[in-house]
Amino acid sequence: MCGIIGVFGHKEAAKIAYFGLYALQHRGQESAGIVVSDGRNVREHKALGLVADVFDENTLNNLKGHIAVGHVRYSTTGSTTVKNAQPFFVTHGKHTFALAHNGNLVNAHLLRAELERQGSLFQTTMDSEVIVHLLAKALRRGILEAIKETMELIEGAYSIVLLAQDKLIAFRDPYGFRPLALGMLNGGYIVASETCAFDLVQAQYLRDVNPGEILIIDENGLSSYQAVESEKLAHCVFEFIYFARPDSYIFGENVYVFRKRLGFELARECPLKTDFVMPFPDSGNYAAIGYAQKAGLPFEMGVIRNHYVGRTFIQPSQSMRDFSVRVKLNPVKEILRGKKVAVVDDSLVRGTTSRTRIRAIREAGAYEINMLISCPPIRYPCFYGIDFPSRGELIAAKHSVEEIRRYLELDRLYYLSLEGLLRAGGESNQKFCLACFTGNYPVPIQAGLSKEIFETQEPL
Repeated sequence: MCGIIGVFGHKEAAKIAYFGLYALQHRGQESAGIVVSDGRNVREHKALGLVADVFDENTLNNLKGHIAVGHVRYSTTGSTTVKNAQPFFVTHGKHTFALAHNGNLVNAHLLRAELERQGSLFQTTMDSEVIVHLLAKALRRGILEAIKETMELIEGAYSIVLLAQDKLIAFRDPYGFRPLALGMLNGGYIVASETCAFDLVQAQYLRDVNPGEILIIDENGLSSYQAVESEKLAHCVFEFIYFARPDSYIFGENVYVFRKRLGFELARECPLKTDFVMPFPDSGNYAAIGYAQKAGLPFEMGVIRNHYVGRTFIQPSQSMRDFSVRVKLNPVKEILRGKKVAVVDDSLVRGTTSRTRIRAIREAGAYEINMLISCPPIRYPCFYGIDFPSRGELIAAKHSVEEIRRYLELDRLYYLSLEGLLRAGGESNQKFCLACFTGNYPVPIQAGLSKEIFETQEPL
């Protein structure tokens, strides 16, 4: 997962991009970068680390220009090195490009092998660089036709902002896996992964970039081209469940409201008699509110979050995740002692984090612990940009709900049904990618991917 932003027509485009990336920091904590252009000269700055650490006032003042693209990265393809930080900036003949990509291509390895066979040299291990090479090969036909030709070749999830010297370009895969929104700011334009980036800089949300659409923004304004027709939409439902910020609008809906509806459905399916409902903050907050309201139960914060610790799920190593669990959440003993509690969380991916948290609640004195998960069991790897890429990492891939309950040392464990998830989706339920729950992949997975991703783990 990553967060991307593009700005056109603002004299301090780099600062707008910086604040936008700050709002999108939840989408990636490994690296951050901004590339700017004044129409002639292009400048860049990127490094490993958080947005606030990578940029300072002096750095931003040196990034002069009215066009900018920015990126915060969490790797699903390519290792964590500064070489793999984005935006990916290249010069090809008289053309200069800076590309920021959110998503994951399922045929990148095949395209890369063919490009290398034809003599292309790669600087990184990112699938995003494959896109740049394909664009460069087709530039003889102009930038619009080059993007169209590239979109015909690449398969999978991609929401992209592209700085092309004096233009800002945005395009999105025909399935619409990842969100991408268009806004207006002081007569200029802004494109970002989520609308929370617009709110911070007081930009006006206009609409989403349509699946399969190319937007070209230059001194003549905005031009739209439907490059690839969308026969079927596959919006990532996990964006709603976990990844997006609750104050964002994605895929035409507010995330906070959607998560509350998941809690409503949990209460319908699994009513409990407990002393109170509590979330694992912050990811479980909104479904827990929905559950408590629907069930008529008190809502309490049984654990308190240290907000100076990053998101546990998207940190790249297991050792970092385990450390963050201990530092991140602390039980409130006076609230928990002797109580029957319903703990609501958004998802259960690997199980290791939840096990540590449940033990801490039990040690704080909770008498009975019921856990409610606001999505179905995640049993299949994601190839479109969410970091659960192997079945061996997914606790529900080979273990029953009862086995997982015993492993987590719970009195009860309940997952929201797929039907409940779709009821919460309302009119949008036919537009979701549900592959992580069902194994039905909207875009076929190409041969040649490692067999390890399909392997399952040993019994608990």
